[in-house]
Amino acid sequence: MHFELNKFIEEAITERRSSLFRKDLDKSAQLLDERLRGKSMMVIGGAGTIGSSFIKAALHFNPGKLYVIDNDENGLTELVRDIRSSFELPASFDIKTYPIDFGDPVFEKILAKEGPFDIVANFAAHKHVRSEKDPYSIEAMLRNNVIKAKRLLELLTVYKPQHFFCVSTDKAANPVNVMGASKKIMEYLILAYASKLKITTARFANVAFSNGSLPFGFTQRILKKQPLSSPGNIKRYFVSPQEAGELCLIACMLGNNGEIFFPKLGEEHMKTFSMIAEKYLAALGYKPDYCASEAEAKEKAASLNATSGSYPVYFFESDTSGEKTFEEFYTEDEVLDMDKFHELGIIKNAERLPMEEILAIINKIEQLFLNENLSKEKVIAELTSIIPTFHHIETGKNLDQRM
Repeated sequence: MHFELNKFIEEAITERRSSLFRKDLDKSAQLLDERLRGKSMMVIGGAGTIGSSFIKAALHFNPGKLYVIDNDENGLTELVRDIRSSFELPASFDIKTYPIDFGDPVFEKILAKEGPFDIVANFAAHKHVRSEKDPYSIEAMLRNNVIKAKRLLELLTVYKPQHFFCVSTDKAANPVNVMGASKKIMEYLILAYASKLKITTARFANVAFSNGSLPFGFTQRILKKQPLSSPGNIKRYFVSPQEAGELCLIACMLGNNGEIFFPKLGEEHMKTFSMIAEKYLAALGYKPDYCASEAEAKEKAASLNATSGSYPVYFFESDTSGEKTFEEFYTEDEVLDMDKFHELGIIKNAERLPMEEILAIINKIEQLFLNENLSKEKVIAELTSIIPTFHHIETGKNLDQRM
């Protein structure tokens, strides 16, 4: 059976035949062209799904130079192949990719010698709740999402861009997991630096079939003839990879300093992962074979063959730490502008902390990591003292204990 992933995302997940942001892009096309044409761009974390989609959205407006930083060497290779195969680029267009971490000393050399860049966008982040199982994984997450982000901002106050964008997450609104809390602190951080740089960010929905996501995992399970497994009670908003890139581009290039963007999606747009799994199997010509346990699902998957008309699935009630059963893009205390764009809302008054306070918070976090006996509980207690709206959901289980 012929299967097109992008068409499936449009028809079965987002249920939109064109981009959610088509009207906003058409309305702002001339302004985007003025602000992007011939400009130099540096995209950090540009080999990932959202970063690469941001790049593709920007290339429609003819920037002159693109430097991409990502520690995924294979991903950078595929990004260049994809761009060269999809766009008619002028001979003068300068694209360079560097498989390095933006926290490495060589990154600073690139910024100093090749910059300043007109546009800098940072997508390098720990983004999975899965990545917070113990003190080691939590330290790595906070170092990436907060401490290295602070170092980047310090560098950008020297090599100033006209526009700086740093991606956030809907999970920063009333966070219940460390990932969301780390992004909330990142928001505090960039809003403090908004006095020195023009900065915007965005909270948005799950990106359908993004690298490492659960729907992406469905494609891998099918290829390997393994069962599909997902929670049946977790509802999420979804945007396509294209929409994610466009949202970030609009926020980066058209937002005012300190604004946080989010998509206008209502509860009627939410879907569970189990619904997506069922629709995915149907698109491939299978009927779901509902199993009562992981063991049963794996046993049935082992006997799959070319004539199998059903496919084993195991759906369960989520019982892992940090898992919010619903999504929200803003809190009740945040003031919204719902009129400037057709399908984008803007948070106008996100909580700001004085620079000295946010720097003290980051120093306190760094000091935590000097404790050889640091526990997950101590880190969560510290984060709770920093973020009044942080209410961590702890069950004693993590996603690595699931298929």
